[in-house]
Amino acid sequence: MELNQNESVVSGLAALVGPPNVGKSTLLNTLIGQKISIVTPKPQTTRNRIAGVLNEPEYQIVLLDTPGLHASRSPLNQEMVRIAMESLVEVDAVLFIIDVSLPLPEKVQLQKKKEYQEYFKKVTAPAMLILNKIDLIDRRELLPMIEAYADLFAFTSIMPISALSGDGTKQLVSELIQLMPQGPRYFPEDVPTDVSERFLVAEIVREKLFLLTGQEIPYTSAVLVDSFKEDSQRGMVTIHASIYLEKQSQKGMVIGKGGSKLKSIGTAARRDIEKMLQLKTVLKLWVKVRKNWSRDQRFLKELGF
Repeated sequence: MELNQNESVVSGLAALVGPPNVGKSTLLNTLIGQKISIVTPKPQTTRNRIAGVLNEPEYQIVLLDTPGLHASRSPLNQEMVRIAMESLVEVDAVLFIIDVSLPLPEKVQLQKKKEYQEYFKKVTAPAMLILNKIDLIDRRELLPMIEAYADLFAFTSIMPISALSGDGTKQLVSELIQLMPQGPRYFPEDVPTDVSERFLVAEIVREKLFLLTGQEIPYTSAVLVDSFKEDSQRGMVTIHASIYLEKQSQKGMVIGKGGSKLKSIGTAARRDIEKMLQLKTVLKLWVKVRKNWSRDQRFLKELGF
């Protein structure tokens, strides 16, 4: 990342890491104050690393939302974990986030702790343990949860929060500021993220696929924006995007009877895109089959991996 050398403030990078579906993207969106990362109830929604820029007059913190840490076999999942692991070694602070609403049986917990300790071998920056989703449990359940995770690493602090409600997030930012170095801003003050509008549009369409299709489709689908044409005089943008699937048999699940499912996906995506761009949007979606795309290294590069 290039630095803006004109000013010196508290400025640094913080990685949001942890298992899938613990609320990393929700926390990023809450802290930034707008939707940058897509959010669904399904694990492994986040595939790429996305930066959200927390801008204030006295500081700038670049928050890196990363894919969930998990055992991976397919090239796609291996790339996702690689992205997350790389984020651990190039930041000024690490926020390790867990979901306190999902206590693990003791045997599984021990296995997971060994897995997490392997991840922490890569960490050289100060790390905070973030106990997310405290709005879903009795606060008396927090102490055993803290005891279960506190010995993973020499955490600088342990913060119970609710990323959804914002409870505890102001204190989290205050603690995070203390870990950041002094330096120039990474981004102009009016820039909330490092990703392009085209990328965000593709992510919004993918989010609707996650939310509106069954268990199989989200993990075998990808979205690429083919064209993005803005007409400033008319205050509108026309977007063409392709939804890629791995099997011919999956097309019917996405298109639906008489195109009803694809229409629902497009309508829901268009609403969010218009809100993001503040422009009237014409969104045209095509469904295509690219066999075993998740194992195709060339196609994964097109997707930004």
